[in-house]
Amino acid sequence: MLCRAVRRLIQHLGRRGSFLLILGIGKTCWGLSFLFNPPDDHGLTLLTSVCSLRHWAWLWIICGLITGASAFLQIGRDRAGFIAALIPPSVWALAYGAAVVSGTYSRGAYVAVWYLTSHVGVIMWASGVPEYSVPPPRRARRGEVP
Repeated sequence: MLCRAVRRLIQHLGRRGSFLLILGIGKTCWGLSFLFNPPDDHGLTLLTSVCSLRHWAWLWIICGLITGASAFLQIGRDRAGFIAALIPPSVWALAYGAAVVSGTYSRGAYVAVWYLTSHVGVIMWASGVPEYSVPPPRRARRGEVP
């Protein structure tokens, strides 16, 4: 029974929706980790000069909820989910890049590139992938064996 419901959900969501749902859950959980157990703020002084990491957790949580909710929208209307998914890792990459430029966190360059490639890059790629990119099979002509 549960497997049937999961299969139906996956079929309803499709590839893009499944990606958005997974991303939304991940971003929300990541934000909750900052809220309940904030890590050291190494390299995030640009952000912590504005407010604490507990406040920045809400950026991840809200964007994660928008991303996850967008999974249930029709293709073409899910754009807000992809945009929301891009915001937190872009902000974090910017903060780590600023820490490198200011000389306060030299390791920040690697973390910034990681956020830009494994998060921002993948999200941008996935936003451009059509739901069904494989063309339908060609119809056989008369007398032709499929």
